[in-house]
Amino acid sequence: MPSPVLALIPTTLVAIVGVAVVVAVALIVAGLWSARRAASLPAAPKPTPRAPEPKPESKEERPLKPAAPRPPAAAEPPKTEAEKKEAYRLKKEAEAQERERRRQEEERRAAEAAEEARGRAEEEQRRAAQARAEAERKVQAQAGKTLADGLAKTRGGFMSRLNGLLGGSGATGLDEHLLAQLEELLFSADIGVKTASRVLEAARSKLRRGELANPEAVKGALRDEIERIVVSAGAGAQVPAAAPAQPEVWMIVGVNGAGKTTTIGKLAAQLGARGAKVVLAAADTFRAAATDQLAIWAQRSGAELVKGSEGADPGSVAFEAVKRAKEIGASHVLVDTAGRLHTKAPLMEELKKVKRVLQKAEPGAPQEILLVLDATNGQNAIAQARQFHETLQVTGLALTKLDGTAKGGVVIGISDELKLPVRYVGVGETVDDLKAFEPKEFVEALFG
Repeated sequence: MPSPVLALIPTTLVAIVGVAVVVAVALIVAGLWSARRAASLPAAPKPTPRAPEPKPESKEERPLKPAAPRPPAAAEPPKTEAEKKEAYRLKKEAEAQERERRRQEEERRAAEAAEEARGRAEEEQRRAAQARAEAERKVQAQAGKTLADGLAKTRGGFMSRLNGLLGGSGATGLDEHLLAQLEELLFSADIGVKTASRVLEAARSKLRRGELANPEAVKGALRDEIERIVVSAGAGAQVPAAAPAQPEVWMIVGVNGAGKTTTIGKLAAQLGARGAKVVLAAADTFRAAATDQLAIWAQRSGAELVKGSEGADPGSVAFEAVKRAKEIGASHVLVDTAGRLHTKAPLMEELKKVKRVLQKAEPGAPQEILLVLDATNGQNAIAQARQFHETLQVTGLALTKLDGTAKGGVVIGISDELKLPVRYVGVGETVDDLKAFEPKEFVEALFG
């Protein structure tokens, strides 16, 4: 029969297992409930982590103290006398080598400097030679034509016909028929009717006195009379080099196309070349091209240009030019004026107004009223000169384009009829082709 204790063991084991299962289920249920509640509540803030507190330094982590300096090594034993001499010799040898190196370097630099200086000198000589050659070329180009060159066309027509006429008269001189032909020849040279008649009358007087026995005597008579006429009108004016105490004012007048602005530019260049300080007044305010052309000449000649706006009062421009000349100490004022037709009276009145303004700007101004005439116009140039002279009291003439015409005899007619001196003649395009007129030189050039 089993014992009671053994009978109770299974029953107790079952009870223990059952209690354990119940407890496990209860724990699982409690865990699930706590997790669901925690999910429904807001998350709690995370705690800020604290900085780790420094750990106390251990003996191993403490910095090591610098080691005490070691005592200096024991000094080398003194050198022997032989070692000292050898060290001294080596030192002197090194110094000598350094001096030699420096000497050679200085010689090299000196040689390079000398070579560079020689190169510069050669370059300067080359440039100077080029400058001299260019200056000579410019001088030759600027030398221009002689008056004889300028009168080549007039002389060719006049003298060839004169020689042909007188060559047929033999050695017996002239008669009335040949004198009439000679008068026609003088007309063809644009000397003018009155002047030609005066020259022929002088020839007739000598013919009556028996002084014209051969062609050379006839030529001499004509030459003497023409020279008398031209010289009596007055000599041409050289461009002055000395600066006057007050600005010398030149009023330049003439019709369009006569070469007025170009003449002003050449005068300014000649004055500037002689050391004079020049002011140009662009008083031809009706033609913009005239101002532009004058500006180019001002730049070439080193003159100062005074101009106004297009259509401005010419008198005001002239006045300002004189004022400016006084301010800068200029010696000459060249006033360009409108080149209108001389037959229009209102325009001549305008020129008279400019003249009055210049008289107010500077007492005694204008010292020169220079009329520019185109020599190719022949007798019409004499008519222009007469009209301008009556209006403005012209003091001198400049005849341009003398090299382009066979009508150079107009110089004789102007000198005879108006008694006005020819100051300048233009025989070409360069600056020096505007030449101061010399009456005797003119006659020599005319007759060859």
